[in-house]
Amino acid sequence: MMATFLFEIGLASYVLFKYKMSQVTKLVTFLLVSLAVFQLAEYFVCGGLGVDAQAWSRVGYVAISILPPLGLHLTHSIAHKPMGRMTALAYTTSALWIGLFTLSQQAFTGYTCGGNYVIFQLQSPIGGLFFVHYYIWLFVTMYFATSFARKAKPRVRKALTAQILSYAAFILPTSTINLMWPHTASALPSIMCGFAVIFAIALTLWVMPLEQERTIPEHKRKIA
Repeated sequence: MMATFLFEIGLASYVLFKYKMSQVTKLVTFLLVSLAVFQLAEYFVCGGLGVDAQAWSRVGYVAISILPPLGLHLTHSIAHKPMGRMTALAYTTSALWIGLFTLSQQAFTGYTCGGNYVIFQLQSPIGGLFFVHYYIWLFVTMYFATSFARKAKPRVRKALTAQILSYAAFILPTSTINLMWPHTASALPSIMCGFAVIFAIALTLWVMPLEQERTIPEHKRKIA
């Protein structure tokens, strides 16, 4: 967990210092930092060190609650599309969940450290509703990315395709594990964020270079 945190923070720092500041750079950095913060929350929940576990549970869920709207916003930014009502709705619904996780005294009932993952125990039916909401926005983002990619220029299409494939790279393994071993459903955030390392790598090594290449004027590309 700590190693994953340091790795994702390292990627965020790399993006921030290597690439020109733009909306895409900001969104990718926020995504990477949010993933890293969840890993840090897992570490402190299981590692103790006198840190209140429920407080870190709240921090972890706030971090992952903001990921879906950031991903959808990134899709629109890569495609040079305005944020739109759907992205605003994604931010609004995530803000409601963040408010719940931050303010509710009944949202979390406990936690369990499972070695390779952490089970954050949520009051029923909060957990189920949260992940229905989560999956809906992930698939909405993939839909928009696919739709934009069909009409996009080659470099934009490559960046959007990278985002689609990186989403699939952590959605499919996580869903397969949950279907084969239903008891792991309660550990879904931890398992999903573990596979999301693939997403983080794709953002850093695939999406960002393509985005930078796209922003270089055509005559400079030919000279290079």
